[in-house]
Amino acid sequence: MINLIWVFLFLIGFVFAGINGTMEEVNQAIFEGGKEAVAVSIGFISVLVFWLGMMKIGEKAGLLLKLSRLLRPLATRLFPEVPANHPAMGYILSNMVSNFFGLGNAATPMGIKAMEEMKKLNGGKSSASRSMVTFLAINTSSLTIIPTTVIAIRMQYDSASPTEIVGTTIAATFFSTVAAIVIDRYFYYRRTKGRGGL
Repeated sequence: MINLIWVFLFLIGFVFAGINGTMEEVNQAIFEGGKEAVAVSIGFISVLVFWLGMMKIGEKAGLLLKLSRLLRPLATRLFPEVPANHPAMGYILSNMVSNFFGLGNAATPMGIKAMEEMKKLNGGKSSASRSMVTFLAINTSSLTIIPTTVIAIRMQYDSASPTEIVGTTIAATFFSTVAAIVIDRYFYYRRTKGRGGL
């Protein structure tokens, strides 16, 4: 479905440019955008490699395992349908830790695996389980301690102080995560109450 939306948007843009006679500007924007995207991507590599390397060191040193153990009691309360020792819980915790460090690229595969495992727990149904909805809400709000990707973008564009957003990022993502959990629980209990508590 997403692919169809993107194709639809591209077609609308080209048709609109053709009608207004701005096709030359569109072509120029395509080439300039591609050039800038490559430059930004190369700038990302150094920062992401550094933090991924730090995570690997933390993993080898047992720090990530300790952080996961610290988060496990909270995670078992947030995801009561997922057994504490199930692979889904491991993927959920890995996803959360990756998001803490702003490593969306590292968090995404873990998130996909977590959803696949939770789907198995849900009996392979096409409808999302309570835990799947909760995980999506938390993953979208994603509490972040070090916004690695945003810092990399700010460094790429020569920000005078690329790390000054750390404090506001922690505050914003903390409140967004709390709001996501509260809204998720509100709609869950409202739905179960509507079904007579089942």
